[in-house]
Amino acid sequence: MTPKRGDDVPPPPVGAEWTLRFATNEAAKGWGELCAEAPGNARRCYEALRTAPLARHDPDRQHRLRGRLASGTLGGRPLPQWEYEVTSGGRVRYLVDEDRHTVHFVYASPRHPRDTDA
Repeated sequence: MTPKRGDDVPPPPVGAEWTLRFATNEAAKGWGELCAEAPGNARRCYEALRTAPLARHDPDRQHRLRGRLASGTLGGRPLPQWEYEVTSGGRVRYLVDEDRHTVHFVYASPRHPRDTDA
């Protein structure tokens, strides 16, 4: 059936969106803090990572980490580690599992990782 004016917008095709998961309890707690402090920016981060976690069009905001932080391990598997700048200090660091089309949050906080023990 073809949609028409007034109809609900259907979801995108299966596989077009990525699954977002917390890899740590600390990331889950930090995400809640980030959402409370900057809800609009957190929503933009969520949408960006759900649709294009490997995007390179805005490297100041979203980029792969370098050096010893370039990858992390989850379940014994090495995965590339990226960072999304939610606010001037707030960050989300995440591992990208392309095989499973899943993004794993390993760090989320309204504070920059260097300001914590992360």
